[in-house]
Amino acid sequence: MASNILDLETKAKEAFIDDHFELAVDLYSQAIDFDPSNPHLYVDRAQAHIKLSNFTEAVADANRAIELDPSMAKAYLRKGTACVKLEEYQTAKTAFQAGAALAPGDSRFTKFIEECDAHLAVENASLPNPSVEKPTESTISEEPTSVIEVPVAKPKFRHEFYQKPEEIVVTIFAKKIPAASVSVDYGEQILSVTIDIPDEEPYRLQPRLFGKIIPAKCRYEVLSTKIEIRLAKAELIQWTSLEYTKDVAAVQKINVSTVAQRPSYPSSKNKIDWDKLEAQVKKEEKDEKLDGDAALNKFFRDIYGDADEDTRRAMQKSFVESNGTVLSTNWKEVGTKKVEGSAPDGMELKKWEY
Repeated sequence: MASNILDLETKAKEAFIDDHFELAVDLYSQAIDFDPSNPHLYVDRAQAHIKLSNFTEAVADANRAIELDPSMAKAYLRKGTACVKLEEYQTAKTAFQAGAALAPGDSRFTKFIEECDAHLAVENASLPNPSVEKPTESTISEEPTSVIEVPVAKPKFRHEFYQKPEEIVVTIFAKKIPAASVSVDYGEQILSVTIDIPDEEPYRLQPRLFGKIIPAKCRYEVLSTKIEIRLAKAELIQWTSLEYTKDVAAVQKINVSTVAQRPSYPSSKNKIDWDKLEAQVKKEEKDEKLDGDAALNKFFRDIYGDADEDTRRAMQKSFVESNGTVLSTNWKEVGTKKVEGSAPDGMELKKWEY
């Protein structure tokens, strides 16, 4: 087996030198199948992924190498390089700092850290400063290479997400998975999930996320039927998808105060007394001289604040997907399908085109 690994590794290195990066990834993957605990194979495959612009995969490989050998400076170099390409400068800086501590004689780490600091200064500036030139990444990355499309196999496990004002909840539906087989890593805008079961092809979910998260506040739990991952949002904005895309409309900030406000009306979490709530809202509208829309908004806020999690998910999903024309509290009804818009009687629903 050792000769097979050595032969595959040698061929992979030759393919990389000849700029056959896709072939190199394939050969390194075959070598990893023989020796999944060899951190050098993951580090080298990460470099090939970087050449193919597969930056999230490169981060995942670097993380795996670090997990197997925390003293490998090259693994932190690969992680930092990929994170810079993903514009995750704080995560990149942390990786470069760890590499510098392991290889104090390597001046590249110091230069990379300085460049990350420059990027962060530009990124954190409250107003653009024309006199400050945004730093380049020439010393970190190689010359641009063409992206080779690789066929993607159908995922073994299904996943979905929903959101609250302050967090994203990602659910991977995988039954009876040992907790030891699950590895989850977080970056500023990266989620990397690996389910590695012996004698089976590893499952990986490695999206670049729609928005930034706070890694220190993220957590996950392995349950009997699923893996639930909670991502703490760095900004209180509405995510229109789980993954980042360049074609994104203006994001909408979430008003947390209206969602977090505790209701003043008594009700059961399992059953809402709609008639009683409506009567109380009408009385309050009259006493406080609220406008109709204001009273109605408060009515729905009270329902949302006192509802259980499934009811809240149903309300959020139905309202967003129907463009504000449908509000349902039945998760079983709306959770498995897209909610279409519904116009009031006598009116026609039209789709705006931009």
